[in-house]
Amino acid sequence: MAHTGTTTDVLIVGAGPVGLSAAAELRRHGVRCRLVDRLPARLPYAKAVGIQPRTLELWDRMGLIRAVLEAAVPMRGQLTYVNGAVAARIALELPPDVPYGFAALPQYETERLLEEYVVGLGTSIERGTELVSFVQDPDGVTALLRGASGFTEELRVPYLIGCDGAHSVVRKTLGLSYEGGAFPEAYMLGDVVAESDWDLPRGYALRCEHRTADGSLDDVLVCIPLPGDGRYRMSMKVPPEPAGPADAARAARPPRTAAPSDGVTHGLQDGRGPGLSHLQAVVDRLAPGPARLSGLRWSSVFRISHRIVGRYGEGRVFVAGDAAHIHPPTGAQGMNTGIQDAANLAWKLALVVKGEAGPALLGSYDAERRPVGEEVVGRTVRHATRGIENDPDDLTTLLLREAQLLVGYRDGPLAGAPYGPAGAPQPGDLAPDCGGLGTPVATYPLRLLDVLRDRPGHVAVLYGADVTGLARAVAAARAAAGDRLPLDVVALLPRDADPDASPDLGAPAYRDAAGEFARIYLPDGDTGFVVRPDGQLAARFPLGATTAALADCLEALSVPLRDPVVA
Repeated sequence: MAHTGTTTDVLIVGAGPVGLSAAAELRRHGVRCRLVDRLPARLPYAKAVGIQPRTLELWDRMGLIRAVLEAAVPMRGQLTYVNGAVAARIALELPPDVPYGFAALPQYETERLLEEYVVGLGTSIERGTELVSFVQDPDGVTALLRGASGFTEELRVPYLIGCDGAHSVVRKTLGLSYEGGAFPEAYMLGDVVAESDWDLPRGYALRCEHRTADGSLDDVLVCIPLPGDGRYRMSMKVPPEPAGPADAARAARPPRTAAPSDGVTHGLQDGRGPGLSHLQAVVDRLAPGPARLSGLRWSSVFRISHRIVGRYGEGRVFVAGDAAHIHPPTGAQGMNTGIQDAANLAWKLALVVKGEAGPALLGSYDAERRPVGEEVVGRTVRHATRGIENDPDDLTTLLLREAQLLVGYRDGPLAGAPYGPAGAPQPGDLAPDCGGLGTPVATYPLRLLDVLRDRPGHVAVLYGADVTGLARAVAAARAAAGDRLPLDVVALLPRDADPDASPDLGAPAYRDAAGEFARIYLPDGDTGFVVRPDGQLAARFPLGATTAALADCLEALSVPLRDPVVA
């Protein structure tokens, strides 16, 4: 067995979308990490296919968005049939200020794009390598790794992140509770081509239900469009046991699989998947018109549980994604929530590893993300059992929540004091995007996302009409951050400012040429904003209080938090 000293800052276990996202964000912040996965190769499964607008915004800031947009297809809505008749049509239309819509991208493509991005930053996946065990102490974590050849390595690291799925070794070793339950039904999944005469608008999903006389659901088919002509990811209930003992009937039934030994029946099950004939039988029974299935890329049986950990970490070890929360795939919430877990944790770990924030900052990961996980688990269970069409919220609110654009941390330990008029974005909220920004050189309008792109740290956006006061605020922001907080500073002039008459403000300067920033952010006079690395607002303040506001931000990152995970 080899013994390796501290040669990396963070060990990430699991190289699915969540582990890859954690590695991408850590490397983007200049933190060394190792990424291990027990599987010898990336799996060809389209288990998760929905990409939410919030995730696309995160990928935009990373600089990954162009590759994703070229590979994904739009998700524009869903048609629901009940007992052969159209019952509902939902258009996935978001307010025009939202820069991205809903998209579909099979998980194997998501992982490929993220892996290429991470490799470009200098970190490769160590495949065929599993975490056997670990122990931690106040100074670090000692992990035992085993490679495909049986070679073992003892590795010493400051921090460990478990992104190793519903059956997480990291979660079990920590002894974290994982409370919840399981759905009795099993589902078949298949990635297929459907040659059909379905009259579906382009980019629409199809949900076909059969309900009994009392309204209960006893059969369902869901088809999600994928890249490729006529290609869908289909899911459907596994048929019940045959009523009779005939061998032929049993042979026609798709295979079932035993529950895993840890009792968590969630995700793709081991064993032989259903064949094309099993999927075809359900399509023949439920689809709104004839369709011939072909081109089966993969299939499996899928089980659903709903569980969440008691807390998202212990000491120097954390869990994210399915290792922390599992739930029905309704609304494509699981993978996207996990990616946002990773984004939230990574920037905080980066500041702590580099000595730019106190270790107590890591307690805010659980404080901010576990309430989100609880809400997602509860909502997806409700939608899976009652139907998303029965959600009490209006359609716009429902879609914004499904897009994960309403996630906020106003009650979290890092949110600064509120400031400004009612309805204005406040600390803890998502920093909304806006368009119509201009520079003296560019002849086309920019978005706020364009300004934030490739800036991995905090960004101070200082809005003011008084150019003297604006220049003073820029200097104050830089002085307050000093060497303690990585901070980019951007100056933003109002719509009626003369772009050619402004002096050198000491920072990149933009003009709110279309007035969209003023309309969306509702600045109360000359106002400053601090945007966190994960796109949430950290602070909002009058420009005259820039020094004090930045000092408060630094204090929030450095002082002990309420009930911290890290002692």
